[in-house]
Amino acid sequence: MSNDNRVPLKFGFPPKQGLYDPAQEKDSCGVGFVANIKGKPSHQIMLDAYHLNSRMDHRGGCGFEANTGDGAGILMALPHSFFSEIASKSFGVTLPAAGQYAVGNIFLPQVDAERETCRTTINRIISEEGQTLLGWRDVPIDAVGADVGPAALAAQPRIEQLFIGAAEGLSQEEFERKLYVIRKRFSHTLRGDTSLTEAKQLYACSLSTKVIVYKGMLTPGQLFPFYKDLMSPKFETHLAMVHSRFSTNTFPSWDRAQPNRFMSHNGEINTLRGNVNAMVARQGTAKTDVFGDKLESLFPVIDADCSDSGSFDAVLEFMLMSGRSLQESVMMMIPEAWQSDANMDQQKRDFYEFNSAIMEPWDGPASIVFSDGHYIGAVLDRNGLRPSRYYVTKDDKVIMASEVGVVHVDPA
Repeated sequence: MSNDNRVPLKFGFPPKQGLYDPAQEKDSCGVGFVANIKGKPSHQIMLDAYHLNSRMDHRGGCGFEANTGDGAGILMALPHSFFSEIASKSFGVTLPAAGQYAVGNIFLPQVDAERETCRTTINRIISEEGQTLLGWRDVPIDAVGADVGPAALAAQPRIEQLFIGAAEGLSQEEFERKLYVIRKRFSHTLRGDTSLTEAKQLYACSLSTKVIVYKGMLTPGQLFPFYKDLMSPKFETHLAMVHSRFSTNTFPSWDRAQPNRFMSHNGEINTLRGNVNAMVARQGTAKTDVFGDKLESLFPVIDADCSDSGSFDAVLEFMLMSGRSLQESVMMMIPEAWQSDANMDQQKRDFYEFNSAIMEPWDGPASIVFSDGHYIGAVLDRNGLRPSRYYVTKDDKVIMASEVGVVHVDPA
């Protein structure tokens, strides 16, 4: 049988062809989080999250090589003291106060010249938006120690950390919106640049004053050994969200590993085509004061090559950056079965009824964990078709996962 028509695949996923359509990229996974209810940061939260994800390794997938995973990652609150020390040692900069600078892990092309083009474009856009470039840092990794498989290594992008300082007088929320504009601008510009052979390698895992995401085409057990930062006792957080990807009949890639920028997802969004079409239609009439004349630069809200999880995350982010709260946004996108619930509080029913005219449900079997770095929570689809369990301990931890028994809890 001839392989002449086979699409070479070094990274990412192939274009639409035959029976394959990237728009149908869906996955079934393991999700969970660990958080200190009182907001007290510690490295133990990181370790608990690592064990939680590793013990759901069977919910994630791998390729023919057992050491090439479908994807694993972690989202946590930005550790100020850790990055203050890193910035001082790496590029001799004293970071501003927490909330006045952002850090993000950026996937870049493997080709040196194209990587430099990406950095130059990103630096220019940061300056055009009136913010300050503080520096770039090579993220320390250990692919050998983590035993990362050949296929994952062949597809691996260059991973660097971007530090940005806020302009004087900007509040944290105003700065977050600036970061959103910066990221959307450089993502649209570079990923659409046909002169770059590895344009699709460009991807911002996160870019925020509040959270940071480390992820990749890894197994849950490889995540911490691969990213040396995560092993540091100085890396402390009060919350951590983890994800183990099983990409079923779809293609694994570094950028499609989760968590996304605000959420992790186990399940499928079966209404995706209608949801995406509705968002495209809204772009023609969208108005907001918070972005000024930058609104058009944010479109499309959902990139054409997004998975169902990535599409959900993009819309959730757009709603948050437009001024809605995390709780409100999630309730609008995944409403309860409110129409026939005779026991529902009238105020909540009114909320759902009013917002049903604004946002259609993103429906399908799903367990979704979400966080903005301040709040963290989880929601099931209206039919409860994906497993999720949580428990609260006497030492102020809340543990949620697709399965029980993933974090040891002293029964006493």
